[in-house]
Amino acid sequence: MKKWYERTDEKRIPEKSKAKKMPEGLWSKCPSCGKVIYQEQLIDNQYTCMECDHHFRIGAKERIEITFDDKSFKEMDTRITSLNPLEFTDNITSYDKRLSQAMKKTNLTEAVVTGTGKIYGIHVACAILDFNFFGGSMGSVVGEKITRVVEKAIKNKIPLVIISMSGGARMQEGIFSLMQMAKTSAALALLSEKRVPYISILADPTTGGVSASFSMLGDINIAEPKALIGFAGPRVIEQTIKQKLPPGFQRSEFLLEHGMVDIVVHRKALKATVAQLLRYMT
Repeated sequence: MKKWYERTDEKRIPEKSKAKKMPEGLWSKCPSCGKVIYQEQLIDNQYTCMECDHHFRIGAKERIEITFDDKSFKEMDTRITSLNPLEFTDNITSYDKRLSQAMKKTNLTEAVVTGTGKIYGIHVACAILDFNFFGGSMGSVVGEKITRVVEKAIKNKIPLVIISMSGGARMQEGIFSLMQMAKTSAALALLSEKRVPYISILADPTTGGVSASFSMLGDINIAEPKALIGFAGPRVIEQTIKQKLPPGFQRSEFLLEHGMVDIVVHRKALKATVAQLLRYMT
């Protein structure tokens, strides 16, 4: 029995069991109610919470998957990338480096993906902003790509759909960014003259120069539930006017009540709703 209790290299010190690591990306936590959701269930539910109906922020890739008919989306203008016209840099890093980091992180070349595809068989031109890339902000390349897809819709006489999710104009490009508000609005004015339908979809958040330009100029403006939509943020407005804002201010339902959007549609019904509207408009 004495040997049982002797400290040796082989005995007495049990080998630590290797803890199995949980693979990343299997679960997501709802930022609204805190429910932990299995990722496959979240995808099947169109990236909305089964408990509180919260609409998760999703990227352009996920938008394409849930909006367009299978393998129908064809991306365009993939090689256009931003420069640093103002040679902008802050105390941490340069704009050029931050662009490279964003490209590597998101596997995108810019904050918008443009192209053509089919929604229940209806051929459309489309632009989708991705909040993961610089907060979906609009710089010169975003404005250029949106203008080009508008021109594509005019040339081919196909409806235009733009899905917005943005923090606004990109400050690193200064006036070059702000110019895109007028540029995209002028292109949409020409689209309207040619009587080509345009549906704008506003997701959370749609703010700043994007909300003040192309995202609110649709023939029909559709918002997802509880999306933040507006120019300046609620806190900025409160500090400016020194007044408490009403409950739900700048949320989709508030804007619908005050005539700023035409309809609020749940994400699971969005594709069918857009197709129904396009059939009516065309």
